[in-house]
Amino acid sequence: MARALRTLDDLEVEGLRVLLRVDFNVPMNDGAIADDTRIRAALTTIEELRARGASLVLAAHLGRPEGRDPELSLRPVAERLADLIDADVELADAVVGEAVASASRRLSPGDVLMLENVRFEPGETRNDPELARALAELGDCYVNDAFGAAHRAHASTEGVARLLPSAAGRLLEHEVGTLRAVLEDPARPLVAVVGGAKVTDKIGVIEAFLRRADSVLVGGAMCFPFFAAQGHDVGDSLCEADGVEPARAALAAAPEARAELVLPQDLVAGDRFAADARRRELDGVDVPAGWMGLDVGARTAARYAAVIEDAGTVFWNGPMGAFELEPFAAGTRAVAEAVAAAPGTTVVGGGDSAAALVGFGLADRVDHLSTGGGAALELIEGRPLPGVEVLEGEGP
Repeated sequence: MARALRTLDDLEVEGLRVLLRVDFNVPMNDGAIADDTRIRAALTTIEELRARGASLVLAAHLGRPEGRDPELSLRPVAERLADLIDADVELADAVVGEAVASASRRLSPGDVLMLENVRFEPGETRNDPELARALAELGDCYVNDAFGAAHRAHASTEGVARLLPSAAGRLLEHEVGTLRAVLEDPARPLVAVVGGAKVTDKIGVIEAFLRRADSVLVGGAMCFPFFAAQGHDVGDSLCEADGVEPARAALAAAPEARAELVLPQDLVAGDRFAADARRRELDGVDVPAGWMGLDVGARTAARYAAVIEDAGTVFWNGPMGAFELEPFAAGTRAVAEAVAAAPGTTVVGGGDSAAALVGFGLADRVDHLSTGGGAALELIEGRPLPGVEVLEGEGP
């Protein structure tokens, strides 16, 4: 059992500078923000801290820069945040240094200073102690609201939290609480829907849910290593070679597991990966040579939807097929609609599943849409999240 997570309720912030780690790693298109969902997700914490009389020093990353990359500056993010909170947001020219420290000391209650992309500092991803100490000089206390980066032991997510009074922001608190409830105290039946491309990316999630859930529904290209392990023909489908043995092991363990492991019964194939590909409905799961499986079939979609509609709790991560290609979107759409209509608790684990919900206009009809795909999966697997563990129990 995890120790209690320290939250904003455990911090006195009035008149103090709060170093706030946020997840503003937003998608960009020609220098403009394509989707500001992650910025909006942090507003609850930002506005609460400002209302409680704190000044804010925001730390965030964008992309994976090799040194200082002007194209990955946080300037567009600072400008968008300023619009959303209707207040000035000053962007520092650097991450740390005397000029940045001086700017942080000039802040008044309610002021917001955003640091430049923390990954411009090479010590960030190494969790460099010197960088952590320099970051700690910018605040009187530390709050982490970046659930999407909580599985990284970086200077701004783990190192600095050991040097200042620290706590979780409201978003991180809600993410962790919601996902732990799925594992520890779900309303039943608990149904896990796991899709996507690679078994090796999610075999730990499948194994975790085989132990805890009532049904595990598998879709997407990750079903093909399972079919290959069973001796089916996969044609030209994307079939991860390294995934066949983990899939075989999961199949062997399934009869003794708590959950039923459910694979597609039928498929939709295309002669190539393209929106104008020839489309063929298969009455089964053997894929002919020269064709690739690109979606689950109608019988599978209906079966999965029926299981989801009877669930007390649903966790969904990963599409059922190439939903970005309209001829092969039906399976993912059916699952998305079933999740949106399910009467039980619905939790969607970010990534492509979230993109599908948004694309189908259903994002506001699920109970929880995670902002951290990788972090969510690692928490489900039972792996430690350094950015969370450091905020549990007694603080510094």
